[in-house]
Amino acid sequence: MTTVLDIYLDAVNYSQASKMIGEWAAHKEGRFVCAANTHMIMESHDVPLYKQIINSSDLVVPDGMPVVWMMRLKGQKDQRRVYGPTLMLHVLDLAACKKIPIGFYGGSPEVLGKLILKMQERFQELQIVYAFRPPFRDLNESEKKDVVQEIKNSGAQILFVGLGCPRQEVWMAEQRNAINAVMLGVGAAFDFHAGVKPQSPAWLQRLGLEWFFRLLTEPRRLWRRYLYHNPRFVVLAILDLLGVYK
Repeated sequence: MTTVLDIYLDAVNYSQASKMIGEWAAHKEGRFVCAANTHMIMESHDVPLYKQIINSSDLVVPDGMPVVWMMRLKGQKDQRRVYGPTLMLHVLDLAACKKIPIGFYGGSPEVLGKLILKMQERFQELQIVYAFRPPFRDLNESEKKDVVQEIKNSGAQILFVGLGCPRQEVWMAEQRNAINAVMLGVGAAFDFHAGVKPQSPAWLQRLGLEWFFRLLTEPRRLWRRYLYHNPRFVVLAILDLLGVYK
């Protein structure tokens, strides 16, 4: 385990992470998994309560290349990226092979419909037992209870959560003791795998420039995230490497 700006990151690869998730799901354990990129780590820096939520999760994988580079500089020389959308595919493959029922929470009705069709085509043995798109507003207590009960009744043992950071991590932390399923926060993976948003080319991802591709494709929505967070991350990362980050 390595820390980056006081976020605890697990030194795992796709195979190891998928195996852990599969074992937890087989035992119907309530767990949640975070995929940490620069955005998540800077949100954690700015909001101490959110940092506590991330550090209370059961598994935190290095989703972004800057995070991977930091882990390598801190001693994890062989660390590779565990990209949330790709981890999702690995876990779906495992779920199909092991007959583990899964669910989707998030996305729009259009995205969920396309996602289900594409994932069933790709993983023909996949058991999708639940799919729900919550409203943008906060649910009231009665609605929250109904959602939890519906997820439990569905029998889903792995639940992919696509609400975006930081909302999805807060939601998963709230539900950990209520839902006997492994919850994975996968951000924009629903949109990518449904084919409604383009995914950055692999070579840009390897260079750590996925953020630039996404900024070009969604400038109005993402400009603040990248132009505000990224420069600050560089400065704070240097302080962290020097041992003077607070």
